[in-house]
Amino acid sequence: MSVRKRTWTTSKGETRTAWAVDYVDGKGKRRLKTFKLKKEADQFAATTAVEVRKGVHVADRDTVTVKRAGELWIESSEAAGLERSTVEAYRQRLNLHIVPFIGDEKLTKITVPAVRAFADTLRSQGRSPAMVKKAMTALGALLSDAQERGCVTHNAVKEMSRRRNGAEKRKRRLLEVGVDIPAPDEIKAFLAALEGRWRPVLLTAVFTGLRSSELRGLRWHDVDFGKATITVRQRADKWGEIGATKSHAGQRTLPVPPVVVNTLKEWKLACPPGELVFPTATGKPHSHSNVVNRGLKPAMARAGLPYTGLHALRHFYASWLINPKEAGGLGLDMKTVQARMGHSSITVTADVYSHLFPRKDDGKEMADAASALLGITLARD
Repeated sequence: MSVRKRTWTTSKGETRTAWAVDYVDGKGKRRLKTFKLKKEADQFAATTAVEVRKGVHVADRDTVTVKRAGELWIESSEAAGLERSTVEAYRQRLNLHIVPFIGDEKLTKITVPAVRAFADTLRSQGRSPAMVKKAMTALGALLSDAQERGCVTHNAVKEMSRRRNGAEKRKRRLLEVGVDIPAPDEIKAFLAALEGRWRPVLLTAVFTGLRSSELRGLRWHDVDFGKATITVRQRADKWGEIGATKSHAGQRTLPVPPVVVNTLKEWKLACPPGELVFPTATGKPHSHSNVVNRGLKPAMARAGLPYTGLHALRHFYASWLINPKEAGGLGLDMKTVQARMGHSSITVTADVYSHLFPRKDDGKEMADAASALLGITLARD
């Protein structure tokens, strides 16, 4: 591999200079890449030498554009059997937020600075912080798929994320009772405001923490009135199609209080025929927007509460599981809370809810430990 200065004369008689990196790639092909500055050529040569030695180098001519890599990523997602709603979300992020800005770029040009510039562009174009994050996640998944295909060496999104994850975690706002999580008094007001066909589904949501898709896919034979339990075995997606739970941990059996059992017994007598517990008049799964716009929001308005999403009820359920018994909660440990919530790992539970768990008296604990330590030390002396 060599770096040399190249000088030539254009057809107009102008003298031009560039720095050329002459090398042989891992496939034995001779490659030539030019740069305006020598330091850029030296940096490329150093990086490429390592990549060729490791057998992971991808030359510009062997790569594809971001748009093409995105199409291949979507094909991979479909072939992997991902849910229709998931693939559709990937496709929208690709077509609306990635391709319009960097779709024609070669993957080898997607470096950490390029990814940072892409994020800045999205923000300047009016994308919300949440959408910028989703677009960046999609770009990272696209690059991971391209890596497996041998179309690119590095995943610049992951490289940038590793540098920024710590700072982002420090800036993350913790969920607050009364802001994100309904307080017990607010839940009492909400339950008092429930009426009609929406009362059973929303009351069940409060006392089980089921996700919207799990509520909409719940079947009568998954409700055991004798044991006072509800078992989650399936969910209804965005289009009302029934499928597997979000993860294996999503399949769980939950104990429910008498108020839920009695409410569901009454509702079963009036429920439209079919296997679903909360169906439309025709026996099909409700849409998420129906439950929120026709059920949740009107009830919240009647109760004078600000919460507009079903996840607020799920957050309350988690806080109810965590709160000590003397405060009206169940006082469960984190592992049990994870199981009841259907989280894929205890890390998810800890990241979202660890600050809600009651703390011990740290001062007394430290004093007792110090006394014990000094007592042991003195005894040994």
